[in-house]
Amino acid sequence: MKYISLFSGAMGLDLGLEMAGFETGVCVENDKEAVRTIKHNRPNLPVFDCSIEDVTGSQLKKAAKFGSSLVPLVAGGPPCQAFSVFGNRLGIEDARGQLVFEFLRVVEEAKPATFFMENVRGLLSMSIAPNKKELLEDPKIPREFFEKGSLLQKIFDEFNKLGYHVDCFVVNSVNYGAPQIRERVLLIGNRFGYSADFPEPRFSNRPEDKLPPFKTLGQAISPEHGFVDNCPEVMNFSPRKLKYLSMVPEGGNWRSLPVDIQKESMGKSWYLKGGRSAYWRKLSYAFPSPTVVTMPNHAGTSMCHPKELRAISIGEAAAIQEFPREWEFQGTTTAKFRQVGNAVPTRLGKIAGEVILKLLDKINSEGKAKDPKCGHTITHLRPHVRTRTFWKDGESFAGDKCYYDSEAVEKQLELI
Repeated sequence: MKYISLFSGAMGLDLGLEMAGFETGVCVENDKEAVRTIKHNRPNLPVFDCSIEDVTGSQLKKAAKFGSSLVPLVAGGPPCQAFSVFGNRLGIEDARGQLVFEFLRVVEEAKPATFFMENVRGLLSMSIAPNKKELLEDPKIPREFFEKGSLLQKIFDEFNKLGYHVDCFVVNSVNYGAPQIRERVLLIGNRFGYSADFPEPRFSNRPEDKLPPFKTLGQAISPEHGFVDNCPEVMNFSPRKLKYLSMVPEGGNWRSLPVDIQKESMGKSWYLKGGRSAYWRKLSYAFPSPTVVTMPNHAGTSMCHPKELRAISIGEAAAIQEFPREWEFQGTTTAKFRQVGNAVPTRLGKIAGEVILKLLDKINSEGKAKDPKCGHTITHLRPHVRTRTFWKDGESFAGDKCYYDSEAVEKQLELI
C-alpha cells in the first residue's frame, strides 16, 4: 500500500512503515546528503529534493502514480518551533519556517484517508508565540498564544477544520523493543471519524509489569550478540575530553569523577542545578542506550563507547536506531550522524504503521464511522522512562545502579 513521505530524512520512519506493510511511493527531503542516502539505497524511488513549500499535493500524487485512487497515508516528522512574528498579525501566514503547516497543506491537497505526524516531546508544551518581552507587550497578539501547548492545540484545530479526527500518543521507543530511550509524540489522524488505538508498552524494567525486560545497548552493538559495524566512522572526542572520559567507568558520567576533577572539567556548569547526566557520559551494555544524538562527541551530550575510549560510530548509532544493516548513509561523517540522530526509530514507524493499517482496514470495510469523531485525544503511554541512577541521597554511583532499587530488578538485569 503506497503512501506519501514528507520530511523523509534518511528514511528511518519510512523503513519502519515498510516493515509494517506500506510501500513508500514518493519522498520530499531538502537535505542534500539525506537525498543522496535515499537515492543510493532506493534508486527508483521518486524524490523531490527541494523545500516542501515548493511541492503540491497533486505533484506528489502524480509522482507516486496514485491516479484517481484514494491516498491512504501521508507521513512525516516536520520540525516545530514557536512562531516568529512579523507585522501586526499572528497566524499561519506569519509562521515563517513553520513547516508543520506545510505538512497540513499537503494533507489538505492530497486528501489522504489517514496521516501520521511524528515529533519531539517538546511539542506538548510549545507555545504559538515565544515569550519574548517585545511580544508580550504587543496588545495585538492574543494572550492565549503565549500559553504552553497552544501550538499543538492550533495543529489539532487546523486538522479538525479539514475534517480529520486526531489521536495523539506520547510514547517511548524502549517500551516497544527498541534498545534506546527516546520519547516521541505521534499524531495519527483520519477523516472517517474513527479513533486510533496505540498498543500498551510491551517491554519494561519494572518486574511488577510482568513484561520482557528492555532491550539493552549490549544486545544491539556488542560483538557477543553478533554485531558487525558496517560503518565505523567516528566523530571523536578532543584529547581534552578523552582525558576526562578515560577516568569514567562504563555506565558512569561526571559524577563518577573526583570532585576536583568534576569542577576542572565542567567549569561553570558544575554549579548549575539539575542532573546533567549526559556530561562525560560513558554508555553501558547493561542498559538501553540514551537517545541517539546528532553530535555524540559533545561534552554535554556525550555518547562514549562502553568498552573503547571513543565516541560511538555511525554504524553503532544506526544499529541503536535499528536501521537495516545493509542501509548505507551518504555524505560526510557529520552529515551521516545528522541523518542517524534525526531519524525516527524504525521500531516506532513499524508499530505506528500497524496501527494505521488496522485503521485503514476498518475504513475500507465499513466506510465512515456511524458515530464519527472530529476532535482530538492525548494519551500518555509511559513515555518518561528512567533506567539507572547516577546520584541518590548524597551518594554517587557509577551508572550501574538501577533506578528501581530492588533485588527483583537486579535479577532481571542479570538475565539480559
